[in-house]
Amino acid sequence: MDDEIELEDIGSNPAPGRAMGEIIAARLTRRGVLGAAAAVAAAPAVAQPLPVPVRGGPSTLTFPELRHQLSQNQAVAEGYEAQTVIRWGDPVLDGAPPYDPMAQTAAAQARQFGYNCDYLDYWPLPAGSRNSEHGLLCVNHEYTNTNLMFAGIGEGRAARGRTTAAQAAVEIEAHGMSVVEVRKEGGTWKAVPGGAMNRRITMNTPMRISGPAAGHARLRTNADATGTRVLGTLNNCAGGNTPWGTVITAEENFNNYFGGAAATTGAEAATYRRYGIIAEPSYAWFRHFERFNLDREPNEPNRFGWVVEYDPYDPTSVPVKRTALGRFKHEGATHAIGSDGRVAFYMGDDERFEYLYKFVTARPFNPNDRAANRDLMDDGTLYVARFEEQGRLRWLALTHGEGPLTPANGFHSQADVVIEARRAADLLGATPMDRPEDVETNRVNGRVYVMLTNNSRRTAQQAGPGNPRANNIHGHVLEVIHPGAGTGRVDHSATEARWEVFIAAGKPGVDPGTQYHRATSDSGWLSCPDNIAFDSKGRAWIATDGGPEFAGIADGIWAADTSGHGRALTRCFYQAPTGAEVCGPCFTPDDRTLFLAIQHPGEDTGSTYENPSTRWPDFEPGRPPRPSVIAIVKRDGGEIGS
Repeated sequence: MDDEIELEDIGSNPAPGRAMGEIIAARLTRRGVLGAAAAVAAAPAVAQPLPVPVRGGPSTLTFPELRHQLSQNQAVAEGYEAQTVIRWGDPVLDGAPPYDPMAQTAAAQARQFGYNCDYLDYWPLPAGSRNSEHGLLCVNHEYTNTNLMFAGIGEGRAARGRTTAAQAAVEIEAHGMSVVEVRKEGGTWKAVPGGAMNRRITMNTPMRISGPAAGHARLRTNADATGTRVLGTLNNCAGGNTPWGTVITAEENFNNYFGGAAATTGAEAATYRRYGIIAEPSYAWFRHFERFNLDREPNEPNRFGWVVEYDPYDPTSVPVKRTALGRFKHEGATHAIGSDGRVAFYMGDDERFEYLYKFVTARPFNPNDRAANRDLMDDGTLYVARFEEQGRLRWLALTHGEGPLTPANGFHSQADVVIEARRAADLLGATPMDRPEDVETNRVNGRVYVMLTNNSRRTAQQAGPGNPRANNIHGHVLEVIHPGAGTGRVDHSATEARWEVFIAAGKPGVDPGTQYHRATSDSGWLSCPDNIAFDSKGRAWIATDGGPEFAGIADGIWAADTSGHGRALTRCFYQAPTGAEVCGPCFTPDDRTLFLAIQHPGEDTGSTYENPSTRWPDFEPGRPPRPSVIAIVKRDGGEIGS
């Protein structure tokens, strides 16, 4: 969840206001807090500041919450400790050299842990077990901070354009994913270098393209005349997994890597524009490598912006880009099994005024035959959400030949629909959202939670269903309630649902329209919700991205009950060092470890390799801060939050 879109937003929806209605004030008051809890006595909507730390109250969470801070160091609730598991440059594969930022090579980086960490997933070892002390950690490496990777290159995002070919080659290998064996020994988590299942997936990893866009002329290049094979995956943000035991990784801001005059003059110029591709992007890769140069390979960008599936337990397996799920700036893709056995995948397009999607498989999941599910994501229906008044939501099918998705509008097949999913959603009248990021299903209550990070560009005239606030700098969290939610048999294939506002972020009493439990403390409020995870009790653990910029507080983790007397009572559990974003919250099966990805520590104005703005743990003078994965454990060995 790079701040790229926050700063540039060059691919914004050209007509963001047309699906908007008027503000629904009633949904920002009592209904948003009480609607899901008719059987319990939840609290009124607007929080009142209380002293901190808070240890009791109606929340089921027992940790003493943190006071807000903005520091060069991290902080975690009393009674817990944060352990560094693995950092950028640490060895992953056999033969990886020791980390040395002054002697970086592409060959070394291809065997070392990649750069900024985002999505995390934990897979127990052996496969099929619930082992919570030995497993595989799957990590996305979203992008690189050039100014913090290389000495003497200057500060800020402008440094990306100054890389040499050798430096750009290192950056290319630092993207992608890592699969790393991890083990808890003596209460401490450690990575296992050279583990038998360890893997690096980078921009040079062969992949297969499947689904409706596979083989289409718009995906063919000089290197792949078939349009069915591609090297690598790019700008991997959040992700998800499947019920048949594979990992899904989502390609987000792919537009930043392709450049050339064809951005404005080529046959794909209109499509480039809708996805924010410009002649002079942030990274200099297109100057050094032909595949990123639009004048040499005009179709290469169409091979990115997809959902990618791979098997974490098989380091020899070939990852697959599943085009049926649509092409856009995917924040993630998370699944829920519906009452009819079909699988829904929920996805956000992380940009201002973009859309919320879901894909529903045509066939049901077979829990007894893993091979039968191998290509389940190649056949189904892609939907986009329209939020309506009175809490109604409609899922609109992006199906070729239906409605405006016809040759008259440039859609000659389902391949065109998925390649230009954004334009197809425009024509259907989907609701432009406030940066839809992570979308997760709470397995306890069956509700789907949508993280809307922020949107400072929404005007009062554009405020409406699903996005009730203008100038929404702090964001909000929605609940989507499909038929059967709360019964254990949720109809995730339904084309109609209800929606509620769970939390409207910002500081109560200062920022208009905030919505929390009334007992939320003065450090319990948050800004810019980004990721969300649920423990086995169904409690929400929310990661943020943007707190320092929009609220003057560090990004971190806030936890809250989703039902009962403590519903929406958010409490501050962890805060990151300055410049860092917290991503990928992920629990072990026993709830005794919470893994967190600490992305871009030191990403502040003026911060450089030589003089970073942070003293992130294990910082060494004269060396840059290192993006890391950490493990949060309770000192007494108990469950997190209990």
